This record gives sequence, structure tokens and C-alpha cells, in this order.
Amino acid sequence: MSKIINVILSGGVGSRLWPLSRKARPKQYLPVFEGKTLFELTVERNQELASKVILVGSVQNKDLAEPFLKAVEHDIIAEAAPRNTAAAIAFAAFHADPDDILIVTPSDHLIENQEAYAEAINQGIVFAQEGFIATFGIIPTRPETGYGYIEQQGNTVLSFREKPNEETARDFLKKGNFLWNSGIFCFKAGVYLEELMRFEPKLYATSEVAFEYAEDLILDEEHSMQIPSKSIDYAVLERSDLIKVVPAHFNWSDMGAFDSLYTYFKEKGYQEDENGNIVVGSNKHTVFVGLSNCMLINTDDAVLVLERSRSQDVKQVYEQLEKENSNLI
Repeated sequence: MSKIINVILSGGVGSRLWPLSRKARPKQYLPVFEGKTLFELTVERNQELASKVILVGSVQNKDLAEPFLKAVEHDIIAEAAPRNTAAAIAFAAFHADPDDILIVTPSDHLIENQEAYAEAINQGIVFAQEGFIATFGIIPTRPETGYGYIEQQGNTVLSFREKPNEETARDFLKKGNFLWNSGIFCFKAGVYLEELMRFEPKLYATSEVAFEYAEDLILDEEHSMQIPSKSIDYAVLERSDLIKVVPAHFNWSDMGAFDSLYTYFKEKGYQEDENGNIVVGSNKHTVFVGLSNCMLINTDDAVLVLERSRSQDVKQVYEQLEKENSNLI
């Protein structure tokens, strides 16, 4: 009998949330959301919709995730090297039965309004049962440049769009038929593998070999590095004629950068000064003089002072530290 399985992807390091997020504890394992982690919230949110969890992530993520999975039936597929989402989802699909329905969710998104979330996912499950690949588009609330967009007409996808500049994002909002691409998907395991084999035969074949050589669901680096690194968007979604989009009304953020974290903190009553400046990680009396819309992020070994409009640029700081082989990442 087919099952509904929540496939949780947990592979990123959250570089745009440095210095809070580190390789040893990526953003999805930071307990800053009213004492809970984004990973924990992901498991809880899908517990009523799925009977099992398959986590796909690094060995390091395996150790961090296990304490939050004790209450649910689960398997963990540990990747030896990150090969992007198309391969990660393929591993989960190989581990499932072809008729199992997979609800694929990132582990680092903040979602509120469980009722609206369940309603959207259940519609996606209906599409999956009919043989479609469902993706979920969020009704946009602002001209966001940090998200990809889905152009739609009803449940039909007209196009996928890359992250736009601000002018283009404003144009998308005016047109009224563009949704934020949530990165959440729903489909039968067999349908996804058939489409992957159709459009990316090398990626399919190398993923299959790597999965077959895995020991206790731990993949080895030699076979993993043979897999082309492609996202599910490029590998399947933008090419398949089986795609359906579900316009969703739940509150959603990918918590990808500090501007998103600021919005969350502000909604929860976090203290800020009259110029929109906030301090994270320090109880010291801090005064911002001549500055507005800034964040000071303090950790034991690093301090970041950030103008919120430059939140996306934090990734460049992380990448520079990575080049220097710094122990700060």
C-alpha cells in the first residue's frame, strides 16, 4: 500500500545568515524561533500529513537532525557530497515505492498558518495521485528580489522566472499572476524518476548507481561526485508537461537572509530602536548613532554590522572566509 512521505532536504549551510549560521550548526538548527528550530518546525508541520520522514542531507546534518526525529518513523540518507536538489530528491525516490507520494520540503523555511498549509498540501496530494508534479506558489506580498517566481494561470504554470531586479518584481506584482516559488513539491516517487530519466538520463543513472553503492543509506564520495549538480527546477520542473501549481495562502519565508529574520523578530515584538536598528545575540547596551535599518549580530567569535538592504551580500563575506580557510565558518 502506498504511503505519504515527507522528504526533508537539509543540505545548506545558510551562508547569508553568517555568523549565526555555521557549517557545524546551519540555520535550520538554530533555536531562535520561540525556542524551536526551523527543522523541528518542519517535522511538526508535516507530521499530520505524512506517515514517515525521509531526511536527505550531509552526515553532519544527520547528527543534528536525529534528536528531532525520535517521535516519527524515519530514514536518513546521508550524502557524501552535495549534488543539489535533483539528485537529493532522486535518492529519496529510489528509497520509496514508485506509488508513494513524496511531499518534498526544505528544512529551513518558516511557515505559519497550519490550516492553510494543510489545505494547499492536500490539493498537491490530489494532483500527485493523478500523476502530476505539484509545486506550491506563495501569494506575494511585496516586490521581493530574493525569490524566484512562477507565472501561472489557475493551476497551469506559464513560466518559471529567476530572481528579478526590483523593477521587474514590481511589474510581476502589478500583473497579479506571479507567485513566489516556495521550493516545496509533491509527486509520486515513480513519476519523478520517470521525468528525471527522460530529461536528465545521466543524472538519473549516476544517482541510481550512487544509491546502489550506499551502505546503510550512507553514500560514498567516489560515486556521488559522478552525479551532475542540478536543481529540480532546471532538471525537471522547467521542462516537464506534468507540472501543476497550487497557489498557497499560508505565511512563508525561506529565512534566507537577515532581512527575513528581522521581519520575523519584529512581528514577535523584538526590541528595536526608533530608526529600525536591532541587536541580535548581545545584552550589552548598544546605541546606533546616525544609522538606520541596521542589524548588529554578535556571536562568541564574530560581529556583523549590516545594513538590512544589503542582506544578500553577507554570502560574499562567507565566501571570502571560505577562501581563506577560516575557522569562522
